[in-house]
Amino acid sequence: MVLINAPPPAETRALTGFAAVPRADALFQDSLKRVLRYAAELKPGLIHVMSGYCRGDDARETLVRNLQWAADFAPRQTFSIEPLNEKDQPGYFLNSYPLAMEVLEAVGRPNVGLQYDAYHAQAIHGDALGVWHDHAQHAIHAQIGAYPDRSEPGRGPVDFQELFQAIDDSGYAGWISAEYNPSTARTEESLSWLREFASGI
Repeated sequence: MVLINAPPPAETRALTGFAAVPRADALFQDSLKRVLRYAAELKPGLIHVMSGYCRGDDARETLVRNLQWAADFAPRQTFSIEPLNEKDQPGYFLNSYPLAMEVLEAVGRPNVGLQYDAYHAQAIHGDALGVWHDHAQHAIHAQIGAYPDRSEPGRGPVDFQELFQAIDDSGYAGWISAEYNPSTARTEESLSWLREFASGI
């Protein structure tokens, strides 16, 4: 088990995240404690803390405060934050990599880092490779998927061979997760990209 998202929506009125939602601190802390009980059994390397849907300085301050609380409450657990694009997740607070960097700098905890996603990076900034070059030193997890249809690597404008080489060259030692919707009838049939890009992984 590499990573789980937090909080678990089934117990929070189907919300997919609220770490940045003002005046929801108590709900966040209660949910995070439940996530950590899951983590004690599943032992994921990372817990991805989802910011939720809101805007403004209050939201930013809330997210920073909640991440600091989580990092201090569970110092042996590593947490990640991930920018999501506006088209797929309209209104999501953490919607750019510069904003994620601002949040991480303000949080200032060694067990909170950046979750990079090639699909979202391309959707947000139009340059998944450039985003990696700019922020690789902060990345603690990487995910890949083609843009614009979030299918397997090798489709769309992202040069995955170049991206994989950049990831290697950066010294990144974490996992690279394939997070995509297969263009084939069966997932197994979509995995030919693993062989095609083997020299770049």
